[in-house]
Amino acid sequence: MADKAILYDASKCTACRGCQVACKQWNDLSAETTTNRGTYENPPDLSYDTWLKMRFTEIGDSPENLRWIFTRRACMHCTEAACVEVCPTKALYHHELGFVAYTRSLCTGCGYCVEACPFDVPRSGGGGAGAVHGVRTMNKCIFCEDRVTNGEIPACVKTCPTGALTYGDRSDLVAEGKARVEVLKATYPNANLYGENELGGLHVLYVLDDTPEVYGLPVNPRVPVSATAWQDVLQPIGWGLAGLAVAGLGLNYIIARRKVKVASEEK
Repeated sequence: MADKAILYDASKCTACRGCQVACKQWNDLSAETTTNRGTYENPPDLSYDTWLKMRFTEIGDSPENLRWIFTRRACMHCTEAACVEVCPTKALYHHELGFVAYTRSLCTGCGYCVEACPFDVPRSGGGGAGAVHGVRTMNKCIFCEDRVTNGEIPACVKTCPTGALTYGDRSDLVAEGKARVEVLKATYPNANLYGENELGGLHVLYVLDDTPEVYGLPVNPRVPVSATAWQDVLQPIGWGLAGLAVAGLGLNYIIARRKVKVASEEK
């Protein structure tokens, strides 16, 4: 089955934030109290109840040269996903369509995914709605799994009025993104496609009219060494120590039983 992806063309985005509203409506996410911070950008960051947020950035060295650029902030659904690597309960995993899926009922609230993500996406929740059986859990974009597995497109893509968001086979969107970049280079020499190869390939691709750092994206994202160490070294050691502990308890039980038996025979 072909991997699916979302292509975000920043050059077509007007930051209407219809995608933010659609995400909250479809996923039944609570609204947040916000304040006027001197920008149309709100809320200020991703949260347990905000899985998608448009970031506004002003660039330019003079009032005449000033412009806004808009960055879509949400889970990037990495192929080499640090969150999947560090999740001890397999609550995070790769769906057969390529995106990073999430079984919230398996989350123990350890927070490893929050610390490991190079894009600073997962967010832990408090009590109440942020807890499962009293356990503080995390939340993130789930790629509208219930929609895409039933032949529908993600809610954010469905609502986009300018065509800045496209959904489809990842290979097709990579080709489409490259073609769009070639068009943009006539006006914006730094135009590029972000996500084709980063972290093994992202399932949210970006057409940018400037360099990734201008958009606040890591130029060369990496899975933290701690994530690899957890999966390849620390977790196996932990299981080994647990095995030794169980073996030790079993040996103690056998010795204790033997002593009881000897004592009873001596009476």
